[in-house]
Amino acid sequence: MIQAHLDALHGLPAFDFPAADATDSALPAAGTVAWRISVEPYADDSEEFSDAWDRFVEKVDLSAVQALIIGQWGESYEVNSSSIVELTVGQRHRLTSLRALFLADITQEQQEISWIQQSDVTPVLEAFPELVEFGIRGGTELEFPETRHAALRRLTIESGGLPAAAVRGVASSSFPALEFLDLWLGTEGYGGDADVDDLAVILGGAKLPSLRHLGLRNSEIQDSIAKAIVEAPILRQLTTLDLSMGTLSDDGAAALLASTAFSGLEFLDLHYHFLSDATVAELTRHCAELGVRVDLSDQTEPDEYDDEISRYVAVSE
Repeated sequence: MIQAHLDALHGLPAFDFPAADATDSALPAAGTVAWRISVEPYADDSEEFSDAWDRFVEKVDLSAVQALIIGQWGESYEVNSSSIVELTVGQRHRLTSLRALFLADITQEQQEISWIQQSDVTPVLEAFPELVEFGIRGGTELEFPETRHAALRRLTIESGGLPAAAVRGVASSSFPALEFLDLWLGTEGYGGDADVDDLAVILGGAKLPSLRHLGLRNSEIQDSIAKAIVEAPILRQLTTLDLSMGTLSDDGAAALLASTAFSGLEFLDLHYHFLSDATVAELTRHCAELGVRVDLSDQTEPDEYDDEISRYVAVSE
């Protein structure tokens, strides 16, 4: 997931805006691709992101741009995303067709996800009232104060540790059109200090009347989430539920096995888990009886050392 760059956004193929030293060539029509802007901080001839942005603003018809991907903006483990947010918001009167933005398309090879320094990203939502898709990678220093957006349909936050304050901010925000919510909660060791209580408003569902997909994954509290979700009102309106990539064990799976509340789902994603063979077999049978497709792939063994058992989320550092 974070090993490769996005190949598309908002149904448009990703296109890398050429570097300053690239041979001049015809650019695609502005509305036909998802424009990725990034700089390589370690190249001898690397330019500043602000310079790359200025060239983009000069050469591309911003009024037709529908999708924008922000890649590496320099040494993003030292420089947070506030300047990137400011640059984007500063062009709000020209980016009149912008419908999708992904902030920090930075791969693991470039730097660990926990190194990405974010900031308050909600000015993007305030500046672009017609945005329908917003993706963020990196939870370090991420701020997401309570906000409102009438058009947003997809919100994704990928992190190795999502701060509880940001989780509560998302939960308390008003997103009446939101259909897809995907949160990577991560681990406390990398700032992911949210607990199930911080998810209460999301699980209640009242503020997310249009939600059909919920992802609460990559979490070290995956067992607690599994126990809470089977009692949650939000479950009744979902078609897909994603509890993958976390530390789900037989303890959390027992709540799923004891419940038929998720029978209305079309798909339950549990891939990357720490379930025993017996529980995998039971869950497979239980979901089949309920008519729910389930992904139980990537069965993972916990580490054992000195009689201590350790389970790890799929993406942390």
